Amino acid sequence: MTIASDPVQAFSADFELAGDALAGTLIFSTALGTTLAQVQWDTAGAVLHSGVQTQRFASLQHLTQHLTGTEIPVASLFAWLQGHETAADGWQADLGELAQGRLHARRESPAPPVDLKIVLQR
Repeated sequence: MTIASDPVQAFSADFELAGDALAGTLIFSTALGTTLAQVQWDTAGAVLHSGVQTQRFASLQHLTQHLTGTEIPVASLFAWLQGHETAADGWQADLGELAQGRLHARRESPAPPVDLKIVLQR
């Protein structure tokens, strides 16, 4: 993910995702397999475990806002990963390469622009 802020922010990590927009887990790791962080969420909120630190958030949306500094359309992202064209304010998703394991979504408005690229291994 790249956020065209000043300075530009870029994030890249391997991940394992299980669940849906209502409840699930997400584990971020390095290319060598070292766990960087683990996220768990349900309708009661979201928890981020990173190293020895644990942070609680009202929702997965609040957690992603905290981590990235911008809003990520969580519910739409899960729909896109399932191949469903779902609208998200300001976002355009390209599902044309989803069968090859690639998802690209871009947000132009509101600023700053965000470019999200996901490569899946199933």
